[in-house]
Amino acid sequence: MKLLISLLLLSKLGTGTLPDTVAVPQVDKAVKTFMEKYNVPGVSVAVTRNGKLVYARGYGFADTAARQRVTPGSRFRIASVSKCITAVAILKLAEAGKLSADDKVFGAQALLGVRYGQLPYSGWLQEITVRQLLQHTAGAWPNNARDPMFLYPSLSADSLISRTLIEQPVLYQPGKVYAYSNFGYCLLGRIIEKVSGQSYETYVQSLLQEAGIRQMETGSNTLAERKPQEVVYYGQQQENPYIYNIARMDAHGGWIATATDLARFLIAVDGFPSRADLLSSASITQMTTPSAANPNYALGWLVNVYNNWWHAGSLPGTASEIVRAANGFTWVILCNTRTDKGFFNDLDGLMWQAVNNPQTRWPDTDLFQPVPVLTTH
Repeated sequence: MKLLISLLLLSKLGTGTLPDTVAVPQVDKAVKTFMEKYNVPGVSVAVTRNGKLVYARGYGFADTAARQRVTPGSRFRIASVSKCITAVAILKLAEAGKLSADDKVFGAQALLGVRYGQLPYSGWLQEITVRQLLQHTAGAWPNNARDPMFLYPSLSADSLISRTLIEQPVLYQPGKVYAYSNFGYCLLGRIIEKVSGQSYETYVQSLLQEAGIRQMETGSNTLAERKPQEVVYYGQQQENPYIYNIARMDAHGGWIATATDLARFLIAVDGFPSRADLLSSASITQMTTPSAANPNYALGWLVNVYNNWWHAGSLPGTASEIVRAANGFTWVILCNTRTDKGFFNDLDGLMWQAVNNPQTRWPDTDLFQPVPVLTTH
């Protein structure tokens, strides 16, 4: 019976059916100003403080044509925030002794063996480690006009990997140069599959369930394939939000989630004592230690000297950000459009202003138990 009650509470978190609670004016004002400035149809926000969900609110429209409003149960593409999830999954496998961050990726005795591409492999390709993929220091496949993850949309992940290894050789000695790589995280997804014996999505979902997260899944490609509770995405400046193979992006940019589920994820890896973490303290330290090549990028997370961790995500029709701040706050912001000219700087600044404002009064309760959800009309 206790399990049934717990599952019902988690279900209500996603449905957006519970009564509204008190809004936080500083957050409401900042979000509404941002939405008006950048013509954002819909936004979902979740904030935790010392492990408690203190704010969860939807703004605007999930579907403008149907006049369907965003609720905390609305699911959004999270784009590159997916990398944080993949990094945690890799470190969990390392804790289980299934792999090491310093294992080689390609070669006869390596994690992915010689399954992909064309033999003989180059020396540099065989030097690449799991850690270097996590840190974007593999020396190849940068996020530029030739980013493999945005090419050949009809190819499966396996076929794309083989083609990329043939067409795009390693450019720099692994470990020496930082170059943000979506393809590197695609490889990490295949490593998770090889080591766990499960599909990437299945393994990660089982891990997320340990944190009480049951509504996250990898997304689909077209509007017609939109998942239950998923918002509609809106392109700006002639962008088509349904042009890419989102399902193939799984490990680097393919997840959809509610803001509240991402808040659960954050407090499950934040290193704070308020709630148990999915990872050991040693793994969290490893996860947030930057590489020599980039002092602000660790293993799947951006970090700074103030002990703040974060990641943003961006695709046509999608913008996302998760933040773990050193002062005990975490927050999630999800949008169903994006643009440029200051958009992401302003998105990043949204919650910092409210969190650092001594006049902000957060609800003195834990909305996770159970979770009253909010919708702005």
